[in-house]
Amino acid sequence: MDSDYLTQSPYSDPGPRLDALLGGAPLPRDPAALAAVVRGLLMHREERGAFGYEVPVDRLHGDAETRYAGEILRIVGERGSTVLTEPREPGARFVATCRDFAVLLCSLLRATGTPARVRAGYGAYFEAGLYDNHWVTEYWRSGRGWVLTDVQLLGGSYDVSFDPMDVPRDQFLVAGDAWRACREGRADPDTFTVATVPEIKGLALVRADVVADLAALGGVEVLPWDGWGLMEKDSADVTDDDLALLDTVAALTSAAHLTARPVRPGGVRRLLADPRLAVPREIVSHATYLGTRTVTLAAPAGP
Repeated sequence: MDSDYLTQSPYSDPGPRLDALLGGAPLPRDPAALAAVVRGLLMHREERGAFGYEVPVDRLHGDAETRYAGEILRIVGERGSTVLTEPREPGARFVATCRDFAVLLCSLLRATGTPARVRAGYGAYFEAGLYDNHWVTEYWRSGRGWVLTDVQLLGGSYDVSFDPMDVPRDQFLVAGDAWRACREGRADPDTFTVATVPEIKGLALVRADVVADLAALGGVEVLPWDGWGLMEKDSADVTDDDLALLDTVAALTSAAHLTARPVRPGGVRRLLADPRLAVPREIVSHATYLGTRTVTLAAPAGP
């Protein structure tokens, strides 16, 4: 099948350790089984209470700075000898954010022949009345099309009324949907927030996620706190032309799941050629624990 989303990006590439971690066993091909594999390898860094595990500070601060699926798997391999398909004890897991769950599932889906991509947006299912900044995986299901799945929700720690392998689109808003809702007056921008850092909220946050979601559709699956171009612009300096560009991006990305085949929407490459949206080699990272710093991406960025 012709698909951009079967091709690994530098960020989703599982690297050379995948076979060794499997211990000679094949990866399952069923998306739900792959999601269970990912859930057994990772714990969210805000789940340490639910796991009853005191995460070492270096892991709490450092694991989620890992940008590449291959590096996640390297760390997993160093923390235990359990084969990849068996759930790990907390101390043998990678200490993740939502983005890490999304990228690793995307990696394994692509590796087993299922087109997949990472989406940046907002979950309505964490706190009533708020949309929490969140990243999930979208995969292609034959006869159905693009389906949202939130592997972080598996395992019983979260109380949701839907199947995490089939998240309703009114429960997870891709960033373009959130932007359009705010711009059209259908949603209050201040209800879009980062739950762990509640002062981060509003249209500037949504603007950054619109750019990040476009980049992910183009094969550059950055960290949630990375920034460049229009993401870094002060709100007072955003021009009408910038807003019009973001409206165009939002229209494209919010409709990306409507394609008849699992191929990259035609306008993604063109939009990522705009210097306000293009991902440069050097970006700014506003890490929760490590502070703001400049990061040079290890692999060439861009579509």
